[in-house]
Amino acid sequence: MSDTTRTTPSATTARTAATTPRGLTTVSFWSDDVPAAVAWYTEVFGVDPYYVMPPAPAPAAYVEFRVGDYQHELGIIDRSYAPAGAATQPGGAVVYWHVDDVAATYERLLALGGTEYQPVTPQGDGGFVTAAVVDPFGNVLGVMENPHYLAVLEGREG
Repeated sequence: MSDTTRTTPSATTARTAATTPRGLTTVSFWSDDVPAAVAWYTEVFGVDPYYVMPPAPAPAAYVEFRVGDYQHELGIIDRSYAPAGAATQPGGAVVYWHVDDVAATYERLLALGGTEYQPVTPQGDGGFVTAAVVDPFGNVLGVMENPHYLAVLEGREG
């Protein structure tokens, strides 16, 4: 192939590739009581946070958990660091974490002190089921049975 017929990415293509989201890195939740939030999410996820800042003995202002098959990150941030105008009431976007049993997980989250935000709700006929609670710190925590998640996971492991 000669240099005159070779295709090269345009500047627009390169810029688009560089600016296209590639995946979630960290979901951040605010809390007025970081130690209580850490205890609650440690119970929910069954893992301790892997990152705490500042380190003990100073009170934590930010902690981060790695969760699940892809080690997605959940950060808990002291609400005093929230930007001006940050929502103080639950609402807006809901991030759904895949679980194998939405109904059982939803009941467990309620038993741990979450409050109902969205009851267990089948989403059509494709095997998608969602539910969400408001955690004791005012954040919406969604859970979902998602066949697409399982297909992607199977493709990675397959």
